[in-house]
Amino acid sequence: MTAEDRTTTPTRPVGAAKAREAAEPAGGPPAYPDATRADAGLATFSTWRVGTPERQRAAVDAIAATWQQLPWPTPELLGYSVYTGTDGETLLHYAQWTSEAAREAYVRAGRQVAHAAEIDAAVPGIERDGVTSYRLYRSAFTPGARGPQAPAVGCAIAVTIDFDGPDEARLRRWVDGWFDGDEPEVDDFDGLLAAHFHVSTDGTRVLNYAEWVSAQAHIDALAAMHQDHPADDAGGEPDAHEEPDAGRPEPAQAPRATGDSDGDADNDQWESQLAFPGLKSTGFQRYHLSWTGTAPRPDSA
Repeated sequence: MTAEDRTTTPTRPVGAAKAREAAEPAGGPPAYPDATRADAGLATFSTWRVGTPERQRAAVDAIAATWQQLPWPTPELLGYSVYTGTDGETLLHYAQWTSEAAREAYVRAGRQVAHAAEIDAAVPGIERDGVTSYRLYRSAFTPGARGPQAPAVGCAIAVTIDFDGPDEARLRRWVDGWFDGDEPEVDDFDGLLAAHFHVSTDGTRVLNYAEWVSAQAHIDALAAMHQDHPADDAGGEPDAHEEPDAGRPEPAQAPRATGDSDGDADNDQWESQLAFPGLKSTGFQRYHLSWTGTAPRPDSA
């Protein structure tokens, strides 16, 4: 997969006085980052809990202002994006790095401290859930999801699948269970554009960063799946402002490979994935991109 597979380009930070415009610039919302960019050897995801929609907005404004005021910390940090959870409480942070070694050097040097201090001064009491490092393993796209006429990404779904102990090979086998062939397309759920499966460097978690045209499209897809497979309903679909319960994963959270159009085959595959040895829990949350920045080009320094 190469960078040319995508047509969107991350936007760049703007000044503190225009922090809100960084979240929703005049030309439209910021473009979602390219999850498949060829120079990204590591991805990190983390969640902040800020409590209210007002504090979500304040935190995004503070992030945009801080990242404009301070120098970009290192060229090895290729891009950094902040998403607002539809639960009204959380922010998702997604960063792409050249390598794991580059991020470790950044942390050892304490380059994150200045940014964090500025943001905490503006929005006290942020609860940080920690950073998890991943490598992108496999991606799949729905037909028509790439190219000049592709629909714009309007919502990201972060699906987490936790296992009972470290085993990176097991994570890869679990992901492989969704695929049929080397470069499959995912089933054309109405509104699903792509699924990007990441495996954690500690070998305990899979994260599916799924791109949808909207949050409502994802809600509708889950509702349709519940109608088709009522036995999969684990107690109701959480609405756009509720944290989902960890437990049985939703069928629309992970794509099925094209070619498994028979309903019984789909259900058998799903049950097999649920029964995969060591699978402990799953969960998901919907997010909208609110701000994104990229490393300055060398010739623009």
